[in-house]
Amino acid sequence: MSKLSPIKIAEIERLLPGIARQYYRLALVVGPTGSGKTPLLKDLCRRQDIPYLNVNLTISQRLLNLTSKERPLRVRRLLDDVIGEQSGDVVVLDNIELLFDPALHQDPLVCLQVLSRNKIIVVAWSGTYDEKKVLTYAEPGHPEYRRYERPEATIVTLP
Repeated sequence: MSKLSPIKIAEIERLLPGIARQYYRLALVVGPTGSGKTPLLKDLCRRQDIPYLNVNLTISQRLLNLTSKERPLRVRRLLDDVIGEQSGDVVVLDNIELLFDPALHQDPLVCLQVLSRNKIIVVAWSGTYDEKKVLTYAEPGHPEYRRYERPEATIVTLP
């Protein structure tokens, strides 16, 4: 566990009650690859007994039996089902790269916002959030690149 981890876990824990009262009950833990999002969120899950989901693994298994035409139509529902199967009011999602796959035709932030209406969702987001309140995923020119101005979510940044 990094020195930063207990501080950031405490920050997330402090934010959870306020997130519960928002329209989109969504928190994004934003940082570049290797910034410690996964260990941080796993520590949070252990401390608070929160379910942890590896989205890539869980959803890709459920998409296997679907045709390429069915996958974009069903991915959000499959993720909603998996989140709904978890106990408690909070779920942590990690490894969400699958949601950015161009073949699935999803807007990942909108998808997560819609899913956060029923439970608080805390998500590891590989990217940046700057002082202008711009959230990005991937680099410009990359097929998975996304840019959102003033996203409706609670943002916790990691260096």
